[in-house]
Amino acid sequence: MAHFPDTPGFTGVLRPLRIECDIHDLEVEGEVPAELDGTFHRVHPDAQFPPKFENDQFFNGDGMISLFHFRKGKVDFRQRYAQTDKWKIEREAGESLFGAYRNPLTDDPRVEGMIRGTANTNVMVHGGKLYATKEDSPPLLMDPLTLETFGYTDFNGKMKSQTFGAHHKIDPKSGNLCNISYASTGLLTRDCTYLEVNPQGELVLETFFEVPYYAMLHDFGLTEDYVVVHVVPIVSSWDRLRAGLPHFGFDTKLPVWLGVMPRRGEGRDMRWFKAPKTVFASHVMNAFNDGSKVYFDIPQAEGNSFPFFPDVDGKPFDPIASRPYLHRWCVDMNSKKDEFESVEQLSPMIDEFPRIDERYVSQPYRHGWMLVMDPDMPMETAGSRASGFRMNKLGHIDHATGEQKSWWAGPSSMIQEPCFVPRSATSPEGDGYLIALVDDLNTNYSDLVILEALRIEEGPIARLKLPFRMRSGLHGNWADRSKLRG
Repeated sequence: MAHFPDTPGFTGVLRPLRIECDIHDLEVEGEVPAELDGTFHRVHPDAQFPPKFENDQFFNGDGMISLFHFRKGKVDFRQRYAQTDKWKIEREAGESLFGAYRNPLTDDPRVEGMIRGTANTNVMVHGGKLYATKEDSPPLLMDPLTLETFGYTDFNGKMKSQTFGAHHKIDPKSGNLCNISYASTGLLTRDCTYLEVNPQGELVLETFFEVPYYAMLHDFGLTEDYVVVHVVPIVSSWDRLRAGLPHFGFDTKLPVWLGVMPRRGEGRDMRWFKAPKTVFASHVMNAFNDGSKVYFDIPQAEGNSFPFFPDVDGKPFDPIASRPYLHRWCVDMNSKKDEFESVEQLSPMIDEFPRIDERYVSQPYRHGWMLVMDPDMPMETAGSRASGFRMNKLGHIDHATGEQKSWWAGPSSMIQEPCFVPRSATSPEGDGYLIALVDDLNTNYSDLVILEALRIEEGPIARLKLPFRMRSGLHGNWADRSKLRG
């Protein structure tokens, strides 16, 4: 008999969902634009069985893949578990066998040495396959329409890294899927890789590099000429795992580094720049270079934004210092100093989960969108994300004019990560739609809202209404119809 713990990670807005289902022709309020022809995949952690430890991390749950399939103004919905090796053996056993988040010392002996991945962090269509990823394991391949699981891949033995990152990006010129990984030669190692997979699904590049210290490399930047890696002190050690502490902790004694490697070079060509001070930074809006100058746009907080990964020295969590604001970091590859050229704050909005028009990945760009927390707006209901943030707005920034706009979801709603969808393959940058799940904490239902991307302040032009509340998701991506079959 399943009984989930009465803890913050498994109650309220984080209560497990565990629903696999199909809904044909979702109920619509408004009108879905007919030119939306493709799929929006997103993923959330959703443990199929109660965890072995009551204080388990929210994102140690099994990956649940959601598919919104857009065709001729109608949208079908499908949801399935990613059937990882972990999911399969636990389904057969009827209980959780893997232990605490990224701590194999807590596993049942029956699963010793198995891949612990949950495929719960990101999903992206490439080469006709759906890549379901978590950064501690290889990529899991699935069918983008049926959501059938094919299994893990090492690209016919070509990939030597044991892991594959969860913030892969498609280079708009080559069409290659570009990615980094960390702990590439084993848990807690400093070895990392940069990889590229061509549009046919073949691994065409893998080069190793070493970071200054082991840390969570959750995202990275890609420019025309460089791979850009930010190393922020969300760190771990075998001592932490043996002590039963959360895998990661934030260490303010360590510096922040920005690594820049020529894309046509090798890992040994990586150059490291030291940030002016230790800050928290996770998700990247975009990166680009102008000659030797490399620009890196990222929400940055003065303190730790992850309360679930507490300070290694026991300092109390500071919810004000945890608030991130969009910044632009700049380094110059021609400089003789290993220091930042500048750090500039770009927005007064408290923001995270930044997105762009993905056709401009690695390029100079104008438009960006993000989740925004406005603490001055009323909130009628209790609840927040695992981070403690209550993301109640969508924000837009025009880097060319500096103009910034937002849309408030209302006093009972929180918003999940948005995604930009171009109006057509040839439409100008930013001309298209922004889609995002909005969770109503009063009704306990979720809607997928569609907004005009450059006029988000006008609110949704359509709402796709789900008959249940979606669990908090991590990441997702759009694929137009041409990308769905390799």
